[in-house]
Amino acid sequence: MFKPLTTLALAVALALPLAAADKAPRQPQRPINLNTATVTELMQLPRVGQKTAERILAFRKQHGGFQRTEEVMNVKGIGEKSYAKLKPFLAATPTRPSADKR
Repeated sequence: MFKPLTTLALAVALALPLAAADKAPRQPQRPINLNTATVTELMQLPRVGQKTAERILAFRKQHGGFQRTEEVMNVKGIGEKSYAKLKPFLAATPTRPSADKR
């Protein structure tokens, strides 16, 4: 039979890759448009949780959208260092006006 210490060592060795997978940085498959993204889409960005994603949406609603991706640094919790990590995954394509606003 197995010794308890051997069983414990085996369990820890098997669990380590699973724990490391949870810590892997999130990266979206395509750029996230700050002007159209949902909270869930924004949460795909590295180091962006639900609160930050909600702040981005609130900023977008209050200011009418983002003209440039750099404007995301005006959102509380996103500074220059965070922006540098997010920049490759961001887009700020203006939304099209709806037909009834023409």
